[in-house]
Amino acid sequence: MSAPDGSPVGAERSIGQLFASATENMSALVHDEIALAKAQLKRDVQRGATSGGLLTAAGLVLLFSLPMLSFALAYGIHTWSDWNLAVCFLLSFAANVLVALVLALIGTVFAKKAKKGRGPQKVAASMKETAVVLQKAKPHPRPELPRDQVPEAIEAVARSSS
Repeated sequence: MSAPDGSPVGAERSIGQLFASATENMSALVHDEIALAKAQLKRDVQRGATSGGLLTAAGLVLLFSLPMLSFALAYGIHTWSDWNLAVCFLLSFAANVLVALVLALIGTVFAKKAKKGRGPQKVAASMKETAVVLQKAKPHPRPELPRDQVPEAIEAVARSSS
């Protein structure tokens, strides 16, 4: 069995390998957060487009069906009931308005769902939580070696940097 970077499990990894692994994981996390934001935004846009389409359909149904449907319905009611022709036309108009209201209600429900969808806000909150966790992360404490046991390479670096 081996670690994600290909080194055997349980083997000591160098600081460079640990840093490369951490960098790779952070990069993957950021890419995943961006992909999540895109997916949620796409869903919200689709809901908004659906509600706009249904509201447009409601308006078109009301606009284009009124003349033909009103005449047909009014004359049908008049033939069936022998009521006054004006009352029959009012009833046919009310039926068309009822259909348009049902379509508008369905479009409004979709619009509310699109408005409630807070995809980008959820992703931003998730990224803030990740940043807080990373800020609180502390490196693993290393035991301090006595001055006389410090490896020579560390002393050389310390001397060259001072």
